Amino acid sequence: MGTDCVKPFIEDCKKYDKGIFILVKTSNPSSGELQDLKLENGQEVYNQVAQLVEKWGEELRGVNGYSSIAAVVGATYPEQLQQIRTTAPHTYFLIPGYGAQGGKAEDIALGFDANGLGGIINASRSLMCAYKSEQWKNQFTEEQYADATRQEALRMKDDLRCAIWDRH
Repeated sequence: MGTDCVKPFIEDCKKYDKGIFILVKTSNPSSGELQDLKLENGQEVYNQVAQLVEKWGEELRGVNGYSSIAAVVGATYPEQLQQIRTTAPHTYFLIPGYGAQGGKAEDIALGFDANGLGGIINASRSLMCAYKSEQWKNQFTEEQYADATRQEALRMKDDLRCAIWDRH
């Protein structure tokens, strides 16, 4: 959309001490139809958007150096995730795609900085439907979905913690 369309939202972030997420490289399989297109300068659309997000957030960096202007960067494209972390070192990432979409903890670790910061991981189906998964289907019934969800969240936390800290 460009700066003129995003600027009112950035101004509201400043005024109300809020944040926004801007789509950069999403986790869905067809994201490359647009996000991977090459521009005249040779860089991909997603990388150009990441540069803009980093620039837009310069005035909104908090105590840890991260901005409240954040980016959605999918775990299902680990090479791009790592590249975008380099392009946007002060940008929080909302990282969808862990679990049901195939993103792995090792992939997600590429979106975090050397201190293990910078990412917010989203896992929906793998938590909501944990009782159906290979891991938990023999231990929990549909009626015990909340218990299966809790166990999967704990497993996920350990998996991610190990991957993030092993990388750093």
